[in-house]
Amino acid sequence: MATDTALDHDIEVQSGDAWDGGKKPFKASYGKLMMWYFLLSDAFTFSGFLIAYGALRISSPTWPVPDFVFQTFPGGITGWPLIFVTVMSFLLIVSSVTMVRAVQEGARENRKGVVFWMILTIIGGLGFLGCQAWEWTNLIGHEHMSVTTNPFGTHVESGVYLEDANGDAYAAGATKETFEAGESYLIHKHNGDWVQREYQVTSGTDEGTRMNQEFGPKAFGALFFFITGFHGFHVFSGVVFLIIIMLNAASGVYVERKNGYEMVEKIGLYWHFVDLVWVFVFLVFYLL
Repeated sequence: MATDTALDHDIEVQSGDAWDGGKKPFKASYGKLMMWYFLLSDAFTFSGFLIAYGALRISSPTWPVPDFVFQTFPGGITGWPLIFVTVMSFLLIVSSVTMVRAVQEGARENRKGVVFWMILTIIGGLGFLGCQAWEWTNLIGHEHMSVTTNPFGTHVESGVYLEDANGDAYAAGATKETFEAGESYLIHKHNGDWVQREYQVTSGTDEGTRMNQEFGPKAFGALFFFITGFHGFHVFSGVVFLIIIMLNAASGVYVERKNGYEMVEKIGLYWHFVDLVWVFVFLVFYLL
């Protein structure tokens, strides 16, 4: 009889609320909780990259000046420090705002509103990717920066250039261009080849000595392309998922679920994370 009583008790427990599951941790669904776990691990990855960049920069005696490196604007315009990257950042920040609106419309079960604001978010993401593609093209094709060669840097001594910006020797009596310690420089083209610019020290015992200006630290180009490229890959992936979820929302896939378009909220978390990471990348590479 004891055995029968135990069996009856088990049947009663199983037929009750035991199979309904426990309370949601942090009042979040399983899907949103897993998204938070992913974003946390991704945050550690980006943190490691940025910390490595900071360590290498601090240990380097010379480093490119952002105002000099990022001063070009489409159309052949130069001398506009950080203007273009500001446009890039504006597009990404605005896309984050439109993503908020899409989530709000999802909470109201407004399908048309979700689709409209997600389309604007996708446009903002594509605009950012287009700007980044132009920036990379300019740095690689025009400035000749790569993961192994960095034409940007700063002089460690003041002096006078022996050659002009075209790589030709100055004519007799011509006013020679001078530079100050800490001033940025670029490699230049000479006889069809890109070479390092030579300079002359004009102070101390080394006056009149011909010296070859070194390239900037290689780590700058490698870290810039790797970290901004890694972030760009996140933006590209986010745009792909945004398109897929937007099409699902437009087709009515999420209407029957009646869960406030939770999938839109989950991709919104990812998109806000991508925007937040860009704030730190912008700070490290473009401002400091």
